[in-house]
Amino acid sequence: MKLKNTFFLLAPFIFIAFGFYLKGQDGGEGENILLRAINASLQGAHYDPAIINDDFSKKAFKLYLNNMDANKRMLLQSDVDALKKFEKQIDDETKDGTYNLFNTSLEILGRQLKTTEGYFEEILAQPFDYDKEEVVDFGDDIPYAQNEEELKDRWRKYLKYNVLTKLYSDQLAQEKLMENPDTVIVPKPFDTLEYKARKSILKTHRDWYTRLNRLERKDRLSMYVNSITAVYDPHTNYFPPAEKENFDIKMSGKLEGIGAQLQEKDGYIKITNVIPGGPSSLQGELEANDLILKVKQEDGEAVDIIDWRINDAVKIIRGKKGTKVTLTVRKADGSEKDITITRDVVVLEETYAKSLIINDEDGVKAGYIYLPSFYADFRNPRGRFSWKDVKAEVEKLKESGINGIILDLRNNGGGSLDDVVKMGGLFIDEGPIVQVKEKGRKAQVLEDRYSGAEWDGALVIMVNEFSASASEIMAAAMQDYNRAVVVGSSSTHGKGTVQRFLPLNRAIRSKNIPDLGSVKLTIQKFYRINGDATQLKGVSSDVLLPDNYMYIKTGEKEHDYPLEWDQIASSKYDAKKYAINGKVIKKSQNRVKKSETFNLIEENARRWEKQRESKVYPLSFANYKTKQELEKKEGEKFKVLKDLEIEGFTVTNIQADLGKINEEKSRIKRNKDWKESIQKDPYVYESLQIIEDLN
Repeated sequence: MKLKNTFFLLAPFIFIAFGFYLKGQDGGEGENILLRAINASLQGAHYDPAIINDDFSKKAFKLYLNNMDANKRMLLQSDVDALKKFEKQIDDETKDGTYNLFNTSLEILGRQLKTTEGYFEEILAQPFDYDKEEVVDFGDDIPYAQNEEELKDRWRKYLKYNVLTKLYSDQLAQEKLMENPDTVIVPKPFDTLEYKARKSILKTHRDWYTRLNRLERKDRLSMYVNSITAVYDPHTNYFPPAEKENFDIKMSGKLEGIGAQLQEKDGYIKITNVIPGGPSSLQGELEANDLILKVKQEDGEAVDIIDWRINDAVKIIRGKKGTKVTLTVRKADGSEKDITITRDVVVLEETYAKSLIINDEDGVKAGYIYLPSFYADFRNPRGRFSWKDVKAEVEKLKESGINGIILDLRNNGGGSLDDVVKMGGLFIDEGPIVQVKEKGRKAQVLEDRYSGAEWDGALVIMVNEFSASASEIMAAAMQDYNRAVVVGSSSTHGKGTVQRFLPLNRAIRSKNIPDLGSVKLTIQKFYRINGDATQLKGVSSDVLLPDNYMYIKTGEKEHDYPLEWDQIASSKYDAKKYAINGKVIKKSQNRVKKSETFNLIEENARRWEKQRESKVYPLSFANYKTKQELEKKEGEKFKVLKDLEIEGFTVTNIQADLGKINEEKSRIKRNKDWKESIQKDPYVYESLQIIEDLN
């Protein structure tokens, strides 16, 4: 491809657009200036800043109340009434930097945590009455409990349901074992299974409350602040410093550390997975299920981390590339061992693009590219960028002699705007990809300015209800050009907005303020090149492929306070340069209508819808069992969907990828599992048939 013009994405904010600074007044603590810094940032830079008044306050209050106690098992109606005194004061507190509502809510929540902790300890100490015919209601519209007695009974029913679920599951597992003639077991009586189930649920709730009680003021403050920012739109959020770091890791697909995934369990930090090719994997001694007892930096003393929160443990386990950390771990056999690991850059391989070759019985060979997100390493120009990785996969696939490409954007929540523009350019000669519009300005066209396409052959783009943002830009652009057949759900997620991070300390003149974190705020809306917004409406598929979520309400429109849909003028582009034969789409639609598999999936989707609408569950063992057996019977015919056998359809790796795959057993297994899942995927198979029709 020949470079015609240098393309620049909108530069990140390097100063606050509204041009004034807040003066630090809290002696270095930062908290009482946080709300004012966020308010100033959002009012000055948000695409559609909210009017800060009593109506705004009531919306924020509603969100905060829901975030505090969504299931209504913590607060009493009297607690809600006490908090309602502040319902119309959040607007004033936001401007003043005061926390009267928040402080009062912490006092109430602290009291109710102790009270409800006593509930489950007492309730689970004795067996339930499983003959009593009663129900539990998990509906969103249940009222708050009027008194402690009512709240305690709500907990009793909730816990009884959990025990019933565990008890019934354990009983089924025992019956299945007894059906096996090669297994000799002494069946446990109902009372024993019931006791075991209660103890299991008790442990789960003790662990849950341990985590709740470890939450610090700053953790709950983040939840409160995000209840305020969410009134602007669902994607405007406050990120404390640690959360911003985690977001960067997710976007870049890499971090500096030891290369292990951790879990907080029973007071210990547990290794759940050692990342292939990472420092721990190369060192060779750290294993899954190891428990970390102590952490020692190379120039410090060992620190006991038993009973630490996982966020705090991660802070001292991660570190700069080249530094060493010694972990004292307890192995599965009970032995303890000191393991010294040199930290390095850890690459999270599963976050990156990868591809396979798919063949059908007629000899058609398609390249399948899986893209989990539009990732980008904003901190390192030489880092991993999704558009470059997809380009590399396309080049490898072309060398393999493919007849078409299937780009899988299912469950891809988006990412870098710059990357999707450049990625779109891989599949068209040149031209606009998307239009973006800032507050009070004309729309700007972002286009591919490179002559020539990396791939100009048959193209299918797979989407679903969870394909959002950059995924929708990609699908919409290829659809507007008639460049690709878009297949999947009736419409994508419907997120048509662009966000940027703004460090809050840039709004403060004082240097004595600690790092307040960042606010991710919506600064633009994007529009298809035909002028339509994807906001709320998403992108409609050319070929609708039924899925389990098709009758369940999902997407941007289901969020609180999303920005509205609108239109702008179309940009100039050649919609006739590429042409998708309408007969190809019609042929696919007819195949789907006649497909036993897709008809069964749609029938199952109706069943899911029905089950999801049901919020009331029986609490007598007999009625619970009857309900479960009925649902099991209804679900029998759909079991085939979990293990489909698709004939005339083979999946292989690109030859160039095999060397790296075969380096480690864990990679070999993950690759095998991935290929098997694609082999059973009817959506990929239909996409392959469309590729055949396009050739």
